[in-house]
Amino acid sequence: MMSKFVGRHAELTRLRTLYDLKKSSLVVVKGRRRIGKSRLVAEFASQVQLGRFFNFSGLAPIEGLTAQDQRDHFAKKLGTHFEDWSDGFSKLSKELKPGDVVLFDEISWMGLKDPTFVPKLKAWWDTISLHQPHLLVVFCGSVSTWIEENILNSTAFFGRVSLAISLEPFSIPQAAQFLRKIGFKGSPYEQYQILSTLGGVPWYLEQINPRLMAGENIRQLCLQKDALLLSEFGRIFHDLFNGTGSTYKKILDVLAQGQKTLMQVRQAIDFGMSGTLSQMMENLITAGFVHKHLQWSIATGRSRKQSLYRLSDPYIRFYLKCIEPNRAQIEHGFYELTSAVLGFQVENLLLQNRALLLKKLGIRPSDFGQDGPYRQSKTLRHEGCQIDYLVQTRTKNLFVCEFKLRSRELGPEIIEEVQEKIRRFSAPRGFAVVPVLFHLGDVSEAVYTSNYFYQIIDIAEFLEEASC
Repeated sequence: MMSKFVGRHAELTRLRTLYDLKKSSLVVVKGRRRIGKSRLVAEFASQVQLGRFFNFSGLAPIEGLTAQDQRDHFAKKLGTHFEDWSDGFSKLSKELKPGDVVLFDEISWMGLKDPTFVPKLKAWWDTISLHQPHLLVVFCGSVSTWIEENILNSTAFFGRVSLAISLEPFSIPQAAQFLRKIGFKGSPYEQYQILSTLGGVPWYLEQINPRLMAGENIRQLCLQKDALLLSEFGRIFHDLFNGTGSTYKKILDVLAQGQKTLMQVRQAIDFGMSGTLSQMMENLITAGFVHKHLQWSIATGRSRKQSLYRLSDPYIRFYLKCIEPNRAQIEHGFYELTSAVLGFQVENLLLQNRALLLKKLGIRPSDFGQDGPYRQSKTLRHEGCQIDYLVQTRTKNLFVCEFKLRSRELGPEIIEEVQEKIRRFSAPRGFAVVPVLFHLGDVSEAVYTSNYFYQIIDIAEFLEEASC
C-alpha cells in the first residue's frame, strides 16, 4: 500500500499550470532510481478530472532481453499486438481522448536495443500533438544521461519539450514529514540517523518500520545478510551504466574518501589526460551521484577553474564507506555502525540542503555571493585548512560554518577547534570572519556564554521547518 503523498508541491503546480493550458504538451521527468518520478505523475493524474491515466513502463534490462520483449510488454499493457513501434504508437493514438495523461516510464529501457525507437517516437509525437488538442505526455527515466542525449539535447525533439523536471531527493523537512506520516516517532538524533543514511529518497524511507528504532532499521535494511538495500548499489549501477562502468566505480570509490579536484581523481585512478574524465564526471553529476562545488577567489568573489567534486547521494556514500568494505562482517553479523560514520553522513546531508543553511543564516539573495565546502591548499605564504561550509556575502562577510553531530555534550573545545581553523584560514584584508556552529545534540552553557559564535543553530529545527 502506497504511503500518503508528501511534498512535491512545486512540481505538481508546474504540471497543473501546463495542463490547464489545454493543449498537447510533452514533459520530461528525470531523477535517480527510487526518487518517485512515476509516483509524481500518478499523483498528478489522480488530481485531474478531465482525462484518464495511461502508464507504460520499460522492462529492466537483463541478459537475454530483446527489443521485441520491450514491444510485447508495451503491447500487453495496451491490450493489443504489434511488431513495430510505429504501429504500436498508432494503436495508442486511437485510445487517447482530450485530457488524458500518458506516462512512458523508464523510457530509456524501452528503446535500449532498438535504434528506431526514438525517431518513431518523435514522429508519433509530431502527429498526435497536431491532431489531439489536449494531451499531457510524460517521459520518465532513471538513466538521465540517456534522456539528456536522446530527448533534451536531441535535434529530434528540439523545441518539443514544454517542461523538464529534475526530481531531487526530499529536503530535510519533507523527509521528516514523510517519516511522521508513516508513524516514525524517533528523536531528532534518530531521524538524522535515518536521513543521513538513506537520504531523501522516498522509496527508501517507505521501508522504515516505525515500530523499530533508527539503528535497528538501518541494521535490518543495510547491515545484515540479505538486507533489502545490501545489493541496491549494484542494481542502480547496472541500470545506469549497463554493467560497463568500471571506471565510474573507481571514481566513486575515490570520492567516497572525501571531496577531490578533477586532477586528484585523475591521479588516484591513473586516468590519462583527456576530456573523457570530465565528461564522466558530468555523467555522474547528471545521474545524481556527485555534486560539483566551484571554488572561488575570496578577494574577487569570482569562480576559479578548479572545482571540488563531492559524493552527494547519502545512500551511495553509505554503501561505499560502510557496506562494501565490511561486506564479509555484515554477512556474518559482526558489523556495528559507529557515530563517527554518521557524523560524516550528516555533513553530507546538510550540504545537500544548503538552502536551509542560508535561510537560517539570514542571508538574502541580493547579498549572497558564493558558498560551498572550502579548501585552502598549503603554500609558502599560508597553511592549509578545510572549512565544512563557507558563505561569502557581497558585503564582505565570511561565514565559517562548522557542522557537529555528537551524542555527548559539546563543550568549549569546539571553540578552540574553530579558532585554529580560522587562524589557518587566509582571509583578505577588509573581510569579517564570522564563526557559526550547526549542531545536533547538547551544547554546554560555556559555549553559549562565550559569545564566540555568531549563531549556534540546532539542526533539529530543520525537521520542523515548513516543507515545500
